[in-house]
Amino acid sequence: MSLAQIEIQLIAVVVAVACAIPGTYLVLRQMAMISDAISHSILPGIVIGFLITQNISSPILIFFAALTGVLTVIVVESITKTKLVKEDTAIGLVFPAFFSVGVLIISSQLGNIHIDTDAVLVGELAYAPLDRLIIFDIDVGPVSLWVMLGILCLTLFLLFFFYKELKISTFDAELAASLGFTPVVIHYFLMSITSLTTVGAFNAVGAILVVALIVVPPASAYLLTNDLKKMLFYSSVIAIISAIGGYWIAHFANTSISGAIASLLGLIFLIVFLFAPDNGLISVMSRQKRQKMEFTLLTFLIHLKNHSFSNNNPPEREISHLTEGHFRWNKSLAKKILDFAEKNNMISIESGIINLTERGEKFTGEALNFILNNEISKLEDMNERFLLFRG
Repeated sequence: MSLAQIEIQLIAVVVAVACAIPGTYLVLRQMAMISDAISHSILPGIVIGFLITQNISSPILIFFAALTGVLTVIVVESITKTKLVKEDTAIGLVFPAFFSVGVLIISSQLGNIHIDTDAVLVGELAYAPLDRLIIFDIDVGPVSLWVMLGILCLTLFLLFFFYKELKISTFDAELAASLGFTPVVIHYFLMSITSLTTVGAFNAVGAILVVALIVVPPASAYLLTNDLKKMLFYSSVIAIISAIGGYWIAHFANTSISGAIASLLGLIFLIVFLFAPDNGLISVMSRQKRQKMEFTLLTFLIHLKNHSFSNNNPPEREISHLTEGHFRWNKSLAKKILDFAEKNNMISIESGIINLTERGEKFTGEALNFILNNEISKLEDMNERFLLFRG
């Protein structure tokens, strides 16, 4: 493996983790797409910074770009607060306007300067190691790597010292205010970090991958855990796997590194979306199917209990009543519910008559008590205690 390959992977990993951390809070705050607005709208800030300094490598560009990113958030929120349009619409109005201003300035004023609008969008990690940081005639590595390491260290430092404030303001802004925190300040503090991270990653990976790295790892982690610390960790791990895996996919397929990383991010999210243990699509569908079966069983058992003391109306407890009476189940469903009830020792069947067992009586009585006392949430715990076989 060459030095250039190592440097490209290091840049990709640092950028990915630096984006995933603030992205976690954006996803939890339901503000994920603000990263898209920031990543596009910082272009005029970069251009204005260049017009002032006439130096494409000047740190002044980062300052103006970050300032433009924060301005984007302020404008989006100001429009949203009018309640004339929703936040997603406001984002769709603001970032094309800012981005188009940047493109117009480039095309009209900076035609001879190498600020390529295509590179701005897609980026190219393969070129990142070419821009070297030279200190006292010593080559210490790519500029992008050191810039993003600095931003990542700053983000981790601030996260460590303001973790509690960020957590409380993210989940309960009113509680944060009552505890003496200022949610607005914390909010713009987070937006500033997001803007700074976006600016730093902008040159190396482009606007599109910045959005993918900010949104997709946290969105995947959100499906895997409800714990904030674990979500931050999982987001970082997913980001690292995508960065390194995407590089090698691009290497062997001879294609864009940024495109490969973004594609791998999408694939990882799809896998998590389908197979996450608790919140994946398959798990959710299975749980819904089970809950439907268990609700149908409970309805059936309550029906039996209501007619368990009725000696004058035995047809209500006959097997044929399930398909011919007011249930009107098809034969397949009737057989499935009967089998389900028998496996859990809730009923016994004698001469075509269905009777509740002692276990079935206890289960149904407890369920009715929860329903009458408006304690529906306790039914799931009751099912876990009583049902030997879940639907």
